[in-house]
Amino acid sequence: MRKTTVIGLILVLALALLAACGGDDDGASSSSSSSQPAASSSQKASSSGGMTLEQYAAEHAGGVGAIYVGDLKQLVGPAATVDQGDFDGNVPLSALENHIWVYESDFYKKALEKANLTNPTPLTSEGVSIQIQHACINRALGPCKVLASILSPNIKERTNGQLEFVVSSFPELGLAGPDTLSLVAGGTLESATIYAGYVSGEMPPIEIQNLWGLYDSLEQEFKANELIVDDIERIVLASTGGVVMNHHLFSGNDQYFFCKDKVENLDDFKGKKTRSHSAALSDWIEGMGASAQFVAFAEVYTALERGILDCGVTGADASHGQRWYEVTNYMIGPLISWPFVNNVINAEKWNSIPADLQNILMEEAAKSELEALRIGSIQNEMGLIKNQKEGLEFIPFSEAMADQSLNGAVMERVVPNWVKRVGSGTHPVITDIFNPKIGPLVGLKIEADGSVTKTK
Repeated sequence: MRKTTVIGLILVLALALLAACGGDDDGASSSSSSSQPAASSSQKASSSGGMTLEQYAAEHAGGVGAIYVGDLKQLVGPAATVDQGDFDGNVPLSALENHIWVYESDFYKKALEKANLTNPTPLTSEGVSIQIQHACINRALGPCKVLASILSPNIKERTNGQLEFVVSSFPELGLAGPDTLSLVAGGTLESATIYAGYVSGEMPPIEIQNLWGLYDSLEQEFKANELIVDDIERIVLASTGGVVMNHHLFSGNDQYFFCKDKVENLDDFKGKKTRSHSAALSDWIEGMGASAQFVAFAEVYTALERGILDCGVTGADASHGQRWYEVTNYMIGPLISWPFVNNVINAEKWNSIPADLQNILMEEAAKSELEALRIGSIQNEMGLIKNQKEGLEFIPFSEAMADQSLNGAVMERVVPNWVKRVGSGTHPVITDIFNPKIGPLVGLKIEADGSVTKTK
């Protein structure tokens, strides 16, 4: 939005008047692309300066922008779009209660601090016009939905249109996920979502985020990610030289196998041509007796339809968005999954942005991360329900498949092969990160020779 000098002066005077009344306009709002409008934070309260975090939570309760400060009920309410909530587009209390460990975690508290909710950065720039072109993985995925429906409109509103965060996707831009690290580093991409599974070929240490089959619960994987988030950021920055805007957890992203034929046991899975999206996932699939095929997410539907694939794998909500239920009959699983991606901005692009706009961008990025965690509580549940409503039969992993997952796939392939890609069992990502942080959680230790032993 372009402003005249007069409008700019009016805005400055307005801000001064607000400050005199003890408040600063945080300008944050939420946008909805659905028929059901979500209440915006700017509609609920025009100021936050001088507030306590508890007061902020009370004023922004009941929908988009709600935060947890001791009361889960305040998080109940509509998502930004209907497809990010339950069938009514809401986040219910029952789902939140099942994920209380998220909202009481240090990870969540740090995101609250980064959001700077009670003392938001004031807008001082005038006459600036900057666009950040961001490439997310696919619009059917949760992180892309949050960026497009929440972060993008909020940044535009809060900066009076001076900074725009424009969201596109890998398919729209003709991008291959493995290229994103180098493209961001070189400036071909101004900003992009970095998924460890895609870029692990170029940087194997980062795949510590996605060692499939390692965790037995969402809470366990969440805690592991919480412990290594700073380490991952250092790994990403070493490769891109850019700025990590935020870490977006794929909340509710348990992986299911969507197959044409029924898979009830290991024999049924044997030889099945199964889509993969990372080296470690390929190792897991091969360790279960199936045949891993690396196929881009946007191409899986056609591959299943034509018989190139027997099974696809992704989160239940994501598969529903891509209508895989039209070309498969069964969903098998789940393979526990709560990984996170890193949204990274090219260094040169970042340095071209005025300091106040940088701060506003980082605050809004943290707020979108908080919102992703709020709505993530319902997405696993809804993905499973939606696909069953479309006629898919759900088949839980058998006891034998669960045993093979840990004792066969993980112990013999996933972790040992990752160690080989890293280089050795004495690599710092193993000695300084995996063994002291993740190993105690999952009861495994990687020995110097690359072998894996159980510790409990």
